[in-house]
Amino acid sequence: MATERLSLRIDASLKKSLEQEAKREDRSASYLAVKAIEAMLRNRVEKRAAIRAALAEAGKGAFISQEAMDSWVASWDSDAELPPPEPDVRIR
Repeated sequence: MATERLSLRIDASLKKSLEQEAKREDRSASYLAVKAIEAMLRNRVEKRAAIRAALAEAGKGAFISQEAMDSWVASWDSDAELPPPEPDVRIR
């Protein structure tokens, strides 16, 4: 894979922490920085996908009331644990 140079400015204490971590991992600071950027970008893609899925689900107009959720959560770790609640609020 082709690589390109990227120059950026970071706080001196952040640079020192990155270099210390790189030494502990027996990697270069550049390697760790690239991995951190990759993880951040991957997380943002996943977050946007989750938001799109949540919006699509919300668009169906079926929701679970706070009361039903509270009852379900309150039953956790009890002898009478309830099943996950079904949607009980409909918006058209």
